[in-house]
Amino acid sequence: MPYRRPNPRPTTWTASAPGRRGRRAGLGAVLLTGFVTTAFAAGAVGPAAAADTGSGTTPATAQSEARVTTAVLDLDHPAAKPQVRGKDVPYDTASIVKVDILSALLLQAQDAGRGLTRQERTLAEAMIEHSDNDAANALWREIGLAPGLKAVNKRLGLSSTVGGTGGLWGLTRTTASDQIGLLRAVFAADGTTAAPKPALTAASRTYIRTLMTRIATDQSWGVSAASDSAWALKNGWLQRSTTGLWDVNSVGQVTSGTHHYLVAVLSDGNTSMAAGIKTVEGAARTAVTSARAAG
Repeated sequence: MPYRRPNPRPTTWTASAPGRRGRRAGLGAVLLTGFVTTAFAAGAVGPAAAADTGSGTTPATAQSEARVTTAVLDLDHPAAKPQVRGKDVPYDTASIVKVDILSALLLQAQDAGRGLTRQERTLAEAMIEHSDNDAANALWREIGLAPGLKAVNKRLGLSSTVGGTGGLWGLTRTTASDQIGLLRAVFAADGTTAAPKPALTAASRTYIRTLMTRIATDQSWGVSAASDSAWALKNGWLQRSTTGLWDVNSVGQVTSGTHHYLVAVLSDGNTSMAAGIKTVEGAARTAVTSARAAG
């Protein structure tokens, strides 16, 4: 069964108010991070993502090696520098890479002097709102697979993201800092220290933000836990068949108090999807609370 969480969500995004069900769909400051060792039966909450590779056999029990890294950027702080807790090392993206895929599609369309076609919009909306993997497969091919993603990410300022080989977009590797860079390219206002030279047009950025506020109800967990009002996000989850352990990630923008925060939480080695969600949401709350305390 899909993981379900009630979600009273807005249908449009503004600077002060951001906020179907994925077919096999499958994250600053501060936080408890590192390795936690716990042994118990691996709970199969939700299906494994299509991008997973391995034996296809899930062990009856799994030894947790959970680790988590968070990064947060206060968009309303003059310094506009992200804060990171944990080792800023690469993690599997799972479905959070779908924001990067859409950014690549839009930037390539901008270069060609055109808007998205009706079919591209249909695929983009299914990919972001419902985390549809078939739609992601089609758009991954359209942007030119990993080489296409790399070319766009260079323009967006992402230096530590490496696309998955072949069709395995879910095995793209990224860091929390790079995810903040991508979110900055989408959410930061023109002309600010956070986005002095935006590569994506205002229309393209608004489109991505809007889709990220329309996430399906059963996928609205994650960084939204750190918001006291509006949010926009994309989550990713992937069970590794070789270990039975889960990658669980969440990235997005949240409003807390009067400030807007970009938050990225990346985790792996979780014994279940539910355990990963709990870790990610706790990390997001801690990161935003600490950022608020820092002013």
